[in-house]
Amino acid sequence: MLPQEIIRKKRNKEVLSRSDITEFVQGVALETISDAQIGAMTMAMFLNGVNTEETVDLTIAMRDSGNVLKWQLNGPVIDKHSTGGVGDKLSLVWAPVIAACGGFAPMISGRGLGHTGGTLDKLDSVKGYNTSPSDDLFQKTVKETGCAIIGQTGTLAPADKRMYAVRDVCATVESVPLITASILSKKLAEGLDNLVMDVKFGNGAFMEKVEDARTLARSIVKVSNDAGTNTVALLSDMNAVLGYNVGNALEVLECVDYLTGKRVNKRIDELNKALCIEALVNSKLATNTQEALLKIEHVLNSGKALEKFAKMVYMLGGPKDFVEKPEKYMPQAPIVRPVFADKSGFVNKMSTRDVGLLLVELKGGRTHPKQEINHATGFSGFCQTGDKVDEKTPLCFVHAMSEDEFSYAARKLQSLISIGEKPTLTDVVLEKIG
Repeated sequence: MLPQEIIRKKRNKEVLSRSDITEFVQGVALETISDAQIGAMTMAMFLNGVNTEETVDLTIAMRDSGNVLKWQLNGPVIDKHSTGGVGDKLSLVWAPVIAACGGFAPMISGRGLGHTGGTLDKLDSVKGYNTSPSDDLFQKTVKETGCAIIGQTGTLAPADKRMYAVRDVCATVESVPLITASILSKKLAEGLDNLVMDVKFGNGAFMEKVEDARTLARSIVKVSNDAGTNTVALLSDMNAVLGYNVGNALEVLECVDYLTGKRVNKRIDELNKALCIEALVNSKLATNTQEALLKIEHVLNSGKALEKFAKMVYMLGGPKDFVEKPEKYMPQAPIVRPVFADKSGFVNKMSTRDVGLLLVELKGGRTHPKQEINHATGFSGFCQTGDKVDEKTPLCFVHAMSEDEFSYAARKLQSLISIGEKPTLTDVVLEKIG
């Protein structure tokens, strides 16, 4: 069928057949369909809706528009995906824990988007680490280590890459079916047995309202399961920064501290264990929650998860002794200084999104796609909701490149963190879907 006829069907609110969708997506991948036609189709989908069956067909068609990885491993292939947040460094600790528990985690991750940090940007701060290895090295690392975290290759879901680029400039990003298909097409192209989703809500998430996050989570779980990949989702709170550090190199350092047990953030630990439990139980690496938790705690306390992380870094080009001397191989800002609140009290809320944007202003994120970022800037020892702060207990330490940058960041942070008379505490995991 002609592309314009397929577009016309959706424009007229008709349900597209599997062959309609497959034909259109193939044209996108082969570039026989223009950007204008992609824009028209996605706008028709945005305005007239896409049912579950169409979303499944779209996901599968985009997954199959490029290579789909095939694995021959002696264990389940598992991945985790987060919808993005400020200080979200979970992939760097989740993958080695899963590997140490007998799973295989081939994680294909992304860079920062808007106010949220990117896993690849964090790993780029490690001297020598290659986020774009050859396919052979990627597969060898997964086979021998149990985990590898790299960037998307050009052959993985290429139709999604084109469609997303058009959606981004044609005001059709905020569509749950299109978001669902975009996320899952890349993840399912990894050849997964199981997927765990971390769908965030709150003032630091893309989906600020719980109801919107829940709708997206339900869509992803339904579509992914219908497409043949066992999937569950957790709704997690992003009304505060996740962990103590925000910034690329600083977040890697926090992950090393977590895996060594040197300093463990309660919310990071709670969310990581919750996501690991779901992965282990769903992939039959544990029979129940209690057994899964015991396995997770064993690989953390014994150092086995740390060993997996160290081996992954080394196999992908990083230093062999990275976990022993991480600061030696990472950039450091010349100015590291505390910022104090203008009054004593308890941290009861923060403008999390604006904290992420402040990192971007310190060049720790991008304002345009090809921008070189500064991996050293950011915030460490960031206060947590419920913490008591005073003239001796700082809100955080700012890592800046100049006195002017520090002064600006200090003033801004004081306005972004609300101090009250009573502590307020919230759970990091709200509920499970699937």
